[in-house]
Amino acid sequence: MTVPKFASRKGGEPLVCLTAYTAHVARICDRHADLLLVGDSLGMVIHGMPNTLGVTLEHMIMHGQAVTRGAEKALVVVDMPFGSFEESPEAAFRNASRVVKETGCTAVKLEGGVEMAPTIRYLARRGIPVMAHIGLMPQAMNTAGGFRAVRDEAQWDAVIEDAKAVEQAGAFSIVVEGVAEPLADRITQAVAIPTIGIGASAKCDGQILVFEDMVGLFPRVPTFVKRYGAMEAMMDDAVSRYAADVRARAFPGEEHTYAARRGGDAG
Repeated sequence: MTVPKFASRKGGEPLVCLTAYTAHVARICDRHADLLLVGDSLGMVIHGMPNTLGVTLEHMIMHGQAVTRGAEKALVVVDMPFGSFEESPEAAFRNASRVVKETGCTAVKLEGGVEMAPTIRYLARRGIPVMAHIGLMPQAMNTAGGFRAVRDEAQWDAVIEDAKAVEQAGAFSIVVEGVAEPLADRITQAVAIPTIGIGASAKCDGQILVFEDMVGLFPRVPTFVKRYGAMEAMMDDAVSRYAADVRARAFPGEEHTYAARRGGDAG
């Protein structure tokens, strides 16, 4: 998958997108997904942080390297973490170019609408494809007063303007997070680039979920998540049975150990 191919899917077959933070998960998702996002949600999902604000550029690069090792066909996009792009377009390019060079990813994602359009334009014109992110923006949780979905119709025009601004700046797609369904539909109709919904609408050009949420591996489940697995319960059961076998000296069994070899035996 390339950026032009991804962008050409506007209005066509819905784009399948998932987060991935490790090579193994990337290999699994790569069989089915069009895009793998190394999201800054790894701060909460992998590192146990309370939010995404503590994630560093080094975190993103390390996990980005792992995902690009596991992905063969999907487009790999890496999030720009809080503090790595807001200062100026020049600072954003310096950090984004480092992400692309050190991970081998194809594109970066950054949060923000009208206010980040000049930065998106600066990156896109210098060879770094940008996926935009509007609506509910986790990195802005302190100014927004938490993770708040955009439902109030009085806010809709501003979000639509954000979508148009990032499109005009050169973003190749837009993540639309946590907005009222009719607003997501209007955004999708208002722009000529793919919209990727998360807590938005089935009418978006594609969907994305956090892998661990989707497979049932993370305890907190947002309203917009549909669980397609129960991995936490399965893993808990496996660990429980392992612990019981160890305490009963039932593991390791004969088939899991190495027999002694007599001196001179071949093989």
